[in-house]
Amino acid sequence: MIGSEPDATAVPEPVQSPASAPLQGGDGTQMGQVTLRSGPQGLLLTIEGQGWSPGWHGAHLHAVGTCDGPGFQSAGGHVNHPEHNRPHGLLNWNGGPDYGDLQNVFAHADGTAHAEVYLSHAGRPPSGSDLGDADGLSLVIHVGPDDHVSQPIGGAGARMACAVLAAPISNRAD
Repeated sequence: MIGSEPDATAVPEPVQSPASAPLQGGDGTQMGQVTLRSGPQGLLLTIEGQGWSPGWHGAHLHAVGTCDGPGFQSAGGHVNHPEHNRPHGLLNWNGGPDYGDLQNVFAHADGTAHAEVYLSHAGRPPSGSDLGDADGLSLVIHVGPDDHVSQPIGGAGARMACAVLAAPISNRAD
């Protein structure tokens, strides 16, 4: 009913511990910290960067939870839809986006970045999705901005930093 009060007897979802990991550069230098929290309708990432070049940087979730430098190719490709892969791009009207597409993150002139990035509809991945598998996922930060359309990574350039996250994902059915 519209305008009714929430049910005070309802049991809230248990608070899940967030997954947190250091962001490392290709040479192993500390480039910040990322925290991943699962919510009822998606994932919230808190990104704290340091030592980044000033400007916008593409950010993507990758399907494999490893970050072997220098180029972080071990992180594999973007997390994608289990039924069929979708093309890259939050603004891609031709079948996108894939689950790994995130908003850009801005680094200030002093090399610090502070952002909360939200990925909707992924908080409860379909059965068989790699969002909640045993090896977790990786957050990869690129040297340049993602234009959210170009293939395969929005023109974001080389992989600059990477963090391994053990995904706190709930596969609970509604």
